[in-house]
Amino acid sequence: MSMGDLISIHPAELKFPFELKKQSSCSMQLTNKTEKYVAFKVKTTNPKKYCVRPNSGIILPGSSCNVTVTMQAQKEAPPDMQCRDKFLIQSAVAPDGATYKDITPEMFNKEDGRVMEEFKLRVIYIPANPPSPVPEGSEEGTPPRASVHENGNQNSSFEDVSRSLEETKDNSSEVLSVISKLTDEKSSALQQNQRLRQELELIRKDISKSRAGGFSLSFVVLVALLGVLIGYLAKRA
Repeated sequence: MSMGDLISIHPAELKFPFELKKQSSCSMQLTNKTEKYVAFKVKTTNPKKYCVRPNSGIILPGSSCNVTVTMQAQKEAPPDMQCRDKFLIQSAVAPDGATYKDITPEMFNKEDGRVMEEFKLRVIYIPANPPSPVPEGSEEGTPPRASVHENGNQNSSFEDVSRSLEETKDNSSEVLSVISKLTDEKSSALQQNQRLRQELELIRKDISKSRAGGFSLSFVVLVALLGVLIGYLAKRA
């Protein structure tokens, strides 16, 4: 804060968030410290670059006035983000009841013996997207060290993950064992089924052969009886 006998100015520097091709604004507050009317006027070394509203006015006794400064969009950034622009705030005692229409250049003329003050404010550019700060204790190119609490949490999390992986592996082994057992049983059942089919087919073939090439049992018995009868008749004759 800049302070004089007539007014105080806050802040003491004009800080603009700087971003290419975008306007930026900041404000300052002028406070009348006296019991008199005070006139003020704001000047800059680069009037085409900045717009000041209001650039002049009257501050009533014990009251304040807010001044907004807008920087026009810039096409390129200055070297090292250093700005040489400056602002000059002039203040002088004004007649009681004066308004901004009563402000004249002569009010700020020191040669007339008037009570007048001047303050110079410099301009500072602040990057709109500043880089994240490097954590304390870390070196360039190396990751920051984790705290003891963080390490504890990381170790606990690692143990939980490892335990989960081991349980998953055990479960997977049991599942694989069951699948392998079921596969073997299925293969054995298929082999037995195939063997039974082969044996059944052989039986069917044997039955078919016996029916096609031989005599039935009743026919054989009938022939035998006929033979016995013929023999008996032959003996009697």
